[in-house]
Amino acid sequence: MSPAQYFETDPAVPSQPFEVDLVLPGGKVRLVSDRGVFSTGRVDPGTSALLKAAPAPPGTGNLLDLGCGWGPIAVTLASAAPATVVWALDVNRRALALVADNAARLALANIRPVTEADIPAGVRFAEIWSNPPIRVGKDALHDLLGTWLPRLVPGGRAWLVVQRHLGADSLATWLSAGGWTVRRAASKSGYRILEVRPAAGPGPVPAAGPGSFPNPKPAPGPTPVPGPGAGPVPNPGAGPVPNPGARPVPGPGIAAP
Repeated sequence: MSPAQYFETDPAVPSQPFEVDLVLPGGKVRLVSDRGVFSTGRVDPGTSALLKAAPAPPGTGNLLDLGCGWGPIAVTLASAAPATVVWALDVNRRALALVADNAARLALANIRPVTEADIPAGVRFAEIWSNPPIRVGKDALHDLLGTWLPRLVPGGRAWLVVQRHLGADSLATWLSAGGWTVRRAASKSGYRILEVRPAAGPGPVPAAGPGSFPNPKPAPGPTPVPGPGAGPVPNPGAGPVPNPGARPVPGPGIAAP
């Protein structure tokens, strides 16, 4: 699969679903992944690092899984905080169909697979969680974060995981220059876990120690799903692709230096 395909609206690679094991607080569950989406056939190591290092989400409010892929973060958040609404956002229609399927498998009615256009302008988020699509390029990534970080509620925060060699430290510097308070909450196996808050918000909350979330573990090997293939993929309405032109991320009420 071309690295670009997972952030395309309609992946050109043929569908070939796989079952993947994900460890949730209540035990292991079996979900579905597919070709043409991020982290095909496994839980991405960065996602595992994020879910292991970050504390449990708030019990109420709106949560955003930014760049959700097939949904391991969204499913974990929705299971841990059933009174929240988890907005699982992606441009990839196949990924959104997988999130809907996985939510249905676990009867998680609080997950909403969406494109950007599906989220009402007035919705604000208590937390944003993301293993962001670094390979879209720096300018597009900055534009993506510049769109969604300002939609945190006062006192809200974002949890990001980025590989060190793919620019985690430079991203933290860029966010800080834009008026955000950035704390490296953890660093393990080449991944940085970043807590991002509006500079005017409350001080950082120390992350819980290991075990806040069980570490999601991939299945020993992708197992093809029996049956005649993935079937039709629902079209939830493709949202606009992030503008490749970069723009600074303003912290609420904070002017960028």
